[in-house]
Amino acid sequence: MTARTPADTAPAAGPRTLGALLDRAARDHGDRVAWVFPHADRPAWTFARIDAVVHRIAAFLRRRTEPGDRVAVMLPNVPEFPLVWLAAARSGRIAVPVNTQVRSADAAHLLRDSGPRLAVTVPRYADTLAQAAAEAGVPLTIVTADELPTAPDAPGGPDSPDGSQVSAGDPVNIQYTSGTTGLPKGCVLNHRYWLTIAHALRINFPRLTETDVLYTAQPFSYMDPQWNVVAALRSGARLVVADRFSASRMWADVREHRVTVFYCLGMMPAALLAQPPHPGDRRHRVRAVLASGIPAELHRDLEERWGVPWYEAFGMTESGADLIVTPRDHDETVGTGCIGRPQPGKRVAVVDPGGRPVPPGEEGELVISGTGLMDGYWRQPEATARVLRDGWLHTGDRVREDAAGRIHYLGRAKDMVRRSGENVSAREVEAVVESHPAVRMAAVVPEPDPVRGEEVKAFVVPAGQDALDVRELLEFCRLRLAPFKVPRYWCVRPALPLTPSERVAKGELRADRGPCWDAAGADPHTGGGRP
Repeated sequence: MTARTPADTAPAAGPRTLGALLDRAARDHGDRVAWVFPHADRPAWTFARIDAVVHRIAAFLRRRTEPGDRVAVMLPNVPEFPLVWLAAARSGRIAVPVNTQVRSADAAHLLRDSGPRLAVTVPRYADTLAQAAAEAGVPLTIVTADELPTAPDAPGGPDSPDGSQVSAGDPVNIQYTSGTTGLPKGCVLNHRYWLTIAHALRINFPRLTETDVLYTAQPFSYMDPQWNVVAALRSGARLVVADRFSASRMWADVREHRVTVFYCLGMMPAALLAQPPHPGDRRHRVRAVLASGIPAELHRDLEERWGVPWYEAFGMTESGADLIVTPRDHDETVGTGCIGRPQPGKRVAVVDPGGRPVPPGEEGELVISGTGLMDGYWRQPEATARVLRDGWLHTGDRVREDAAGRIHYLGRAKDMVRRSGENVSAREVEAVVESHPAVRMAAVVPEPDPVRGEEVKAFVVPAGQDALDVRELLEFCRLRLAPFKVPRYWCVRPALPLTPSERVAKGELRADRGPCWDAAGADPHTGGGRP
């Protein structure tokens, strides 16, 4: 297969595990500040302090779990999240990040599927985890963050080996992501996966160094703050972590903390641009903004307002950091949907449904190979085999290659809604809606939205003759799904269109402009539609 490959595809040099990376960072950078959590009780963390505390938490995990055990982590953006994550990696345990927005139905699936022995959380989420564990039938020990040995005088001492030997190929995460169908699947991500991302960001654009200051505002349960942690440790950069994304506050944070590089996605660019102009819009130290899915029509406006280039980047939980636009291609590709060229260690190709490469200019599926792919989906060999074939990961994304060898993103063929940067599995939402006794059938499709990219739109068929109470369905879903998964649009139909193979014809539903109820206000097509 002909593939586009960057000039430097050498595997990441240096440390081979996250524990070794942290040890080296502490040795090289010592008392320099590594992390800043402005909202936390202890906002500043040096490289040396992080290393010492991770050793103590690793010892804590060794006393309570066995090598290979899963450790669920349901924490907001507080220092304990990356500390526990790194400690699990160091001690040969596997972290299972849990979104703090989950409710019983989606949390129970994660626990049932991954089978963690221990969970770390804060008191306000403990009941949710306990209820989900009971529903899943998983015996789970729940500890709170304040029970961890994070204080300078905390007992525990250095962690001692328990017979496990951690290597580059050992799992670090079971990172759940919404797939094309069914419930979220757990991507098994090893040490090499994370170090490959960090290596690429250090030797390729944006070439991170110890003079950089990174900023992240996404929940730590997603991979982006996690790769920020590893990239900062690898380069010696400082990482500033916000408690949440705030469009009105973000650029003030960026100026205050002298941020040089940050990453955003989903609705974030449009939300930032919608804020009133500020006299300090161009008084900052940012040299590059990395973003996925930059709205093409806003790209030039974003750059003009803040006076800094925005560079498109493409990656997946399954494959890490894959392609990026660099200064070499930036000026020519602004607003075109170009996602650039492969990162070091990665190869990409554009193929037809039979897996054969297509000529430049023709549409095809993006496939990815190289260093740092996931090991597979946790305990789902068939799903893994469908995606990983002959060493290539099939993304399900439609792209084309231009004459210069750059990849342009066209869309995706996945049964998924991309809402404000969140991947929402249509089948997961459908399963919850269909569990309501008044619903016979449900189908979920994306509805285009100028702010969030896409909204969740549900078509439902009543189980009986009585009229459906869509407000009741809405509340039913709110109790069982994370808020970003709950449908905004509700369309009641007597039947759903089917294909000859008796599958729901979702293409017809996407084109359906009939009456709907908008839980946020007006019908997207008629301006009304409340029942």
